[in-house]
Amino acid sequence: MFAWIADTGSRALRFVEDLGNLTLFSAHIALTCLRPPFRTRLFIDEVYKLGVLSIVIICVCGLAVGMVLGLQGYNTLVRFGAEESLGAVVGLSLVRELGPVLTALLTTGRAGSATTAEIGTMVATNQLDGIRMMSVDPIDLVIRPKAAGMVVVMPLLSALFIVCGLFGGYLVGVGLMGIDGGTYMTAMESSIDFSDDVLGSLVKALVFGVLVGLIATYRGYTSEPTSAGVSAATTSTVVVASVSILIFDYFITALWGV
Repeated sequence: MFAWIADTGSRALRFVEDLGNLTLFSAHIALTCLRPPFRTRLFIDEVYKLGVLSIVIICVCGLAVGMVLGLQGYNTLVRFGAEESLGAVVGLSLVRELGPVLTALLTTGRAGSATTAEIGTMVATNQLDGIRMMSVDPIDLVIRPKAAGMVVVMPLLSALFIVCGLFGGYLVGVGLMGIDGGTYMTAMESSIDFSDDVLGSLVKALVFGVLVGLIATYRGYTSEPTSAGVSAATTSTVVVASVSILIFDYFITALWGV
């Protein structure tokens, strides 16, 4: 019993210490963002790697999710004679919840894990130490563009996911189930509010981008300089970031009401 208590206390202390180190790491990144040079070319490269290369999976998954929502929503609403509200159901589900959350989870699995593996490999091969020997801050040169790129691309990918999902729902609802296209679009337009729904969705995506960017870069930066350490850091990024996204999604929904 005493061993269990000691182990629990040790885990709690490690968690608090890790949280404090992440806070200091985040503050360091924020300070580097306020002083030149701003390394625009590196930032654009990261936007391409994190955002453009994720477009295919985002579009395919968004279309599939929208089609499933349209099919399941129609089969449920038709029982109550409310199939004309399918556009509202698909639109609100994607804009308020599924769009930003699923985008963040997909981006974590594709771009977040790749970011951690890249930085962890640089740690294992002493590339970051070489950068320090040249009197260059590795957080400024390597970490900042990756974290900033993740923050920028997440809302854009979320918007793309939502558009593809709405199109998928339209294909199923109008093309397959025979709902009138005008009725579908009217129900969607009348149910979605910009300030509450669209803006709230963008805020969620932005917060998720900050979370994934910080966790992915921090896990890679603090990984053990071995192949096993890089593997463990990559796995930890996917697990911790995914759980954090779901937890923060609840709090944002509770506070904002979206």
